[in-house]
Amino acid sequence: MELLYHKGTIRIEGSYNNPYAKWDKRGNCYRAEALYYKDIIDYLEHSNIQCKDRVLDLIPCPHFSSNINLRDYQIEALERWLIQKKGIIILPTGSGKTILAIKIIEKINSPTFIIVPTLDLVNQWKEELEKAFDLKIGEFTGKKKNVQPITISTYNSAFINATYLGNKFKLLIFDEVHHLPSEGFKQIAEMFASPYRLGLTATYERSDGLHEELPRLIGGIIYEKKVDDLTGEYLSNYDIIRISIDLTKEERIHYNNHIEIFKNFLISRNIQIRSNTDFKKLIMRSGYDLDARKAILSRNQAVNIAYNSKNKIEKIRELLNKEDRIIIFTRYNNIVYEISRKFLIPCITYKTPNKERKEILKKFKKGIYTAIISSQVLDEGIDVPKANIGIIISGTGSSRQFIQRLGRLLRPVEGKKAILYELVSKNTLEVNISYRRKK
Repeated sequence: MELLYHKGTIRIEGSYNNPYAKWDKRGNCYRAEALYYKDIIDYLEHSNIQCKDRVLDLIPCPHFSSNINLRDYQIEALERWLIQKKGIIILPTGSGKTILAIKIIEKINSPTFIIVPTLDLVNQWKEELEKAFDLKIGEFTGKKKNVQPITISTYNSAFINATYLGNKFKLLIFDEVHHLPSEGFKQIAEMFASPYRLGLTATYERSDGLHEELPRLIGGIIYEKKVDDLTGEYLSNYDIIRISIDLTKEERIHYNNHIEIFKNFLISRNIQIRSNTDFKKLIMRSGYDLDARKAILSRNQAVNIAYNSKNKIEKIRELLNKEDRIIIFTRYNNIVYEISRKFLIPCITYKTPNKERKEILKKFKKGIYTAIISSQVLDEGIDVPKANIGIIISGTGSSRQFIQRLGRLLRPVEGKKAILYELVSKNTLEVNISYRRKK
């Protein structure tokens, strides 16, 4: 029997079948997803079936050594992961997930491929790894194609190049692993033969339920700490303050009119919205029911009014304080630009050029800028230890987004107390949205 890597799969030459492979008529052989490489090897060894294993073609690798010392909970997480050498570690933002991963790389001491969501995170990981190991770190992105014993890529680039890279690394690390189960990205895990797998995140669950795929792709949860487990000693203490905002008289009239259209439609069709699934069914219905479409659009208009109330902008004026380091979070670009112009605050959106974005964050870290505003693109992946105030103008009902925004403020600095303000329009659907994300 012979095992070969072929375009994201394991090609099995020989007469023995195994539970992980299916017969491929075109190739005249058994074939399995590369994901099951280690399971196939374990099965053959257990069954006393000898084989020629030609799957891995590993990048030549030096000895990794660092002077990193771990905290007690990081040591516990490391020891748990080393038992199976696969699985997911859930730790809050600012608690040292990257440092823990570097120690795991050192322990495994094999070619390692790291996958992150953004180019900013590629750069952050490169800095930490070069500092820890004093060697050149590879980058495989849309900008660069440089493979090294430790190589970092984005989810997009890893997906596009998985068939080429899938047998060159022994350890696979997914940062912000909650991105992995999406329909395209999960193929990264399926097409890589890497036997050792680590997932890192502060927020495991997804509202669409796709996180249930993660145990198959990378292993189950093997260690978890929540924010409140680490605050005080390892993370900054914090308060969450919800501020109720009155709509203006004109906004209230428009809001009530729009929400009335939505409610009347539900009553007329005897529809009850008890869950996200019920709401998704209503959205699907709007594709062929014009009244349903009108109701959905009216609801969206109402929510837009609640999210972007003029009185929220006035409240921001009160909260701005030059002694604080403030991040303002919102959902809509038009509000980002309005607040940026009104208060002369630098803004970052998906349209902000990378060079300008880096310059803004650099000056924010140094204190030259005391406040920045963003539409969701800073929800994850930035490291600004001195940021101590967050202001949420609007957001989704996602607990993950809320935890990520809070996490931007929790990196420990001596004497720091973080405060996350949540501006919520009174007597609107936003009240329920706020409740869901903090539940």
